[in-house]
Amino acid sequence: MSRKYFGTDGIRGRFGDERMNPGFARRLGRAAGCVFSRETEGPLVVVLGRDTRASGPALEEALARGLSASGATVLLLGVAPTPAVALAVRQHGAALGVVVTASHNPADDNGIKFLTGDGGKLTDAQEEAVERMIESDAGTPAGCPGDVRDAPELAFYRERMGAVLPAGALDGWRIVLDTAHGAACETAPAVLAGLGADLILQGNRPDGTNINAGVGSEHPAGVAARVKESGARLGLALDGDGDRIVAVDETGEVLAGDAVLVLLARHALARDALAHKTLVATVQSNLGLDAALRVAGGRVERTEVGDRNVLERMRTGGFTLGGESSGHISFSDISPIGDGLLSALKLLEVMIATGGDNRLSRLKRCYRPFPQATAAVRVTDKPPLDRLHGLAETIRRAEGGLGETGRLLVRYSGTEDKLRLLVEGPDASAVEHWLERLKQAVRDEGIVAGDR
Repeated sequence: MSRKYFGTDGIRGRFGDERMNPGFARRLGRAAGCVFSRETEGPLVVVLGRDTRASGPALEEALARGLSASGATVLLLGVAPTPAVALAVRQHGAALGVVVTASHNPADDNGIKFLTGDGGKLTDAQEEAVERMIESDAGTPAGCPGDVRDAPELAFYRERMGAVLPAGALDGWRIVLDTAHGAACETAPAVLAGLGADLILQGNRPDGTNINAGVGSEHPAGVAARVKESGARLGLALDGDGDRIVAVDETGEVLAGDAVLVLLARHALARDALAHKTLVATVQSNLGLDAALRVAGGRVERTEVGDRNVLERMRTGGFTLGGESSGHISFSDISPIGDGLLSALKLLEVMIATGGDNRLSRLKRCYRPFPQATAAVRVTDKPPLDRLHGLAETIRRAEGGLGETGRLLVRYSGTEDKLRLLVEGPDASAVEHWLERLKQAVRDEGIVAGDR
């Protein structure tokens, strides 16, 4: 079934549009409540949190009204990082979690994410069931209305995260921390300071309109500058809902997301703590990731793009570490979804365990990315790729030319009218050559916007 409302990570759009307004949120809340009430023994309990956008309270109220109309009991967390909501679902024995957030998008956007009773992402079947309910009888009044009340505060989440490292582990560590004026503004500084860190904060004054505005994981240049001028050991930048992390070394250089994955996986391998000696990553990650893990005795298993795909493969394969090069990193033995603060703590754990010269600028050298070239071609429509015979032939030739030491990725964007191209291999000139050949093949198909 092709979904009308749900995208790659919940429902998202500009606030005020037909899919992101209080009226729709109420219908959505009631539909979700009806669907999950049928799957739950006893009364449905839902945990609801949000980020710091000005539109958050209105959507939160509407969702709570819709959910309670279905008979659900709704526990309001208020402003909370997405991973904290996921753990709160488990903490309160709830069957459903809901987060009002558009993650790293601008403040004018908002979104609604759903989490299952174990704190993970909804399945395709569950999303489809909610959509059918929205389109059918979601406006029909339910029987007995439920209850809406404030949930206990997030002390349990701070305690859980603070226990990742020993007490006082960060004494004397100067760290630049950027919380993107987002949902982690209170929790992340409290945990790191509680472990002894000397924090230099930025992006920590949300006003409802400034989330992700030139700060956070999408804009790490500010953190890099502050690290250099302050002499900090490292910098950390979260996104608006706190589930992604970008790290900056002591020289002010931003670490590639794959470099962070390598450091975490190699550390786990050395402690015999990487389940099946396997790191789960997406097709977007560089082949240098595979090479670095192979040297350390591990392997990489790849999924399609999207943290939900990573989480699902981790679940079915019994893997404990996975992530995307964008900074979504998951430790399934601690949290059901990606958590930026947890990822930062685990990276700090690597540095502490290394001892001696534990500068990130040195540690990251274990990862050497293969040359890579990418392009995003705006298209007028998205015909199946196997029907674009000229492009398919060019892809075949490129795969033959790159051989086993290279790869390419051709896929439509899930959120934009674009065809994304990626070519990777040990020889930079060959990589650039095949990218240009692919771009020309796309133009020859007559689907490039502006070519007609």
